[in-house]
Amino acid sequence: MTKLLASWKTTLVGVLGAIATAITMIALPILDGDPATSPAWGEAIPLILTALGIGWFARDDDKSSESVGAK
Repeated sequence: MTKLLASWKTTLVGVLGAIATAITMIALPILDGDPATSPAWGEAIPLILTALGIGWFARDDDKSSESVGAK
């Protein structure tokens, strides 16, 4: 939890990227009213997980390794 609070800006960007991907690749095809379109699950899931992973594990540029407890 400390890591999340230490780099909240980077985490927020990762979460927003995951939400944008989910909306674009999953929600819009479901909600467009055209039964011929379907969500791109195979492409969306890895992109969502990547955005969340980068947001969770990356560190804000104004944080030092020592200030976030990295060894």
